[in-house]
Amino acid sequence: MDDFTRKFSLAREKDEEIHQILSSVYQSLEEKGYNPINQIVGYILSEDPTYITNHNNARTLIRKIDRDELLQVLVRKYLAQ
Repeated sequence: MDDFTRKFSLAREKDEEIHQILSSVYQSLEEKGYNPINQIVGYILSEDPTYITNHNNARTLIRKIDRDELLQVLVRKYLAQ
C-alpha cells in the first residue's frame, strides 16, 4: 500500500467545463451575427447578461460560470502561453 497522499483537484475539470461553455456561447453569438469577443468582454465587465444572446441557451450557460472563476481561467490560460 502507498504511503503517499494523493491530491484530488477539480480545477482541471472546472477549467474544461468553463472552456466548453465559453466555446458554446462564442459559437451562438457568432451564429447570430454578433462579434463574440466584444459581447463576452461586455458581459465580463458589466455582468449584464443581455450582452449574451438567448440563442442555444447561451445566456443561461454563461450565467452558470462565476465571473471571478471565468477571469481566473482566462488569465491562467493566457499567461501559460
